[in-house]
Amino acid sequence: MKRLRFLFLLAMASALAGCANSYMMRLSNGSKIISANKPKLQNGYYMYKDARGEKHYISQARVFEIAPASMTENESGPPKKK
Repeated sequence: MKRLRFLFLLAMASALAGCANSYMMRLSNGSKIISANKPKLQNGYYMYKDARGEKHYISQARVFEIAPASMTENESGPPKKK
């Protein structure tokens, strides 16, 4: 019984850990914004929460790209070969 409970808790923890993704928004001027949740489009504005959980809005026209932070390139790494 203890083993079954342990496996259940392990499965739940794994499922919840996968939901905690941050997103990076690249803006038209080249700057980047990291959000704690996936930005949601509402009436022409993306609504997102920062690390403190505060809501912010940014115009859809200013957002160039939205991607999971884990999928974006790390610019502090070695230079790319051409």
